[in-house]
Amino acid sequence: MTALSALESRVRAHLRTLSERGLLRTLRPPSGLDLSSNDYLALSRHRAVKASMIDAVQRDGCGSTGSRLLGGHREAFDSVERAFAAFKGTERALYFSSGYLANLAVLTSFVEPGDTVLSDRLNHASLRDGIRLSLARRVVFPHNDAGALTRRIERASGQGQVFVVTESLFSMDGDRAPLSTYADICRQTGALLIVDEAHAVGIRGQHGSGLIEESGVGRDVLVSINSAGKALGVSGAFVAGPAWAIEHMTQQARPFLFSTAPPPAVADAIQTSLTIVTDEPERRERLRLRSAFLRKRLGDAGISTPGGDTPIVPVVIGGNHRAVEVAGALHAEGFDVRAVRPPTVPPGTARLRISVHVDIAEADLDRFANRLATLLTGQVPCPVASS
Repeated sequence: MTALSALESRVRAHLRTLSERGLLRTLRPPSGLDLSSNDYLALSRHRAVKASMIDAVQRDGCGSTGSRLLGGHREAFDSVERAFAAFKGTERALYFSSGYLANLAVLTSFVEPGDTVLSDRLNHASLRDGIRLSLARRVVFPHNDAGALTRRIERASGQGQVFVVTESLFSMDGDRAPLSTYADICRQTGALLIVDEAHAVGIRGQHGSGLIEESGVGRDVLVSINSAGKALGVSGAFVAGPAWAIEHMTQQARPFLFSTAPPPAVADAIQTSLTIVTDEPERRERLRLRSAFLRKRLGDAGISTPGGDTPIVPVVIGGNHRAVEVAGALHAEGFDVRAVRPPTVPPGTARLRISVHVDIAEADLDRFANRLATLLTGQVPCPVASS
């Protein structure tokens, strides 16, 4: 057996195992009523956002053709970074082509071997990977458990600089981190707080900048990571913070230094999205009302969901195969909802991650809740499908 055929056999065995465990994924374009994407404010298809990108392509072309420090920089990046820093209430911001890269950049720029990072158990994979790459000591604390966090910080005393890393709005459970409590703990202990606002920016806070703003802890956060590809409807992510921190990342963050810059046109589109978020707070209010409506309808139908007021509504099913079957049955009836399974969520908690958007009608949410209740509480057999 050649080395190549041996590798093929090993990979095929791994794929068979995934299939047997109900963990094999498929790529499927969106179709039907969108209940799965992160386009919370429906800005990805907003006329003004699209027009901004089209005009910018005519001006700057389709690609940046190089890293920001080697010919890929454009004035559009400077402009949107200034706009985002003002939006976020920080001195500066730095734009990355993805939130994953932004998280890797933060955690490998500020955290060093010998430091200790306290990480929420449900943090996104990109945060966990960034901590591993930093070579610092990683300590996981139970989800949203401030008491456990305090005890672990006390035990980490003397083990380098201590960092606390958390999402503000958790992507799979739809709940919020106790940021004000964490800020108090960090002030008292000398730990530094890093917050991933991926799912909060655009939809939370008086001005829409996120849960840092809503919690009033801006001065207590070292840096925040903020997606532009979810509620803002475009792509990429910003790291926002003090000028010295952003300058350090500009000089040292490898995902920034060694990546081709994003297409310049996305910067113009994001800037238009920021204007809409600022000028149209009614979008956030409508999203809140739609989210509350769905949670109530699901509850009325006997379907348990976590409390809260966010547009992420998880319905935990448990088994991988059953979650895929339910998602497949819903998709066959025109509802685009996806099954989320390990390792994205803990084993035994496969779920439907329902995402609410401002442009979904209550009548459609009502139909969805009724059909889901029939599938779950009635245990109606579902057609086998993959997702």
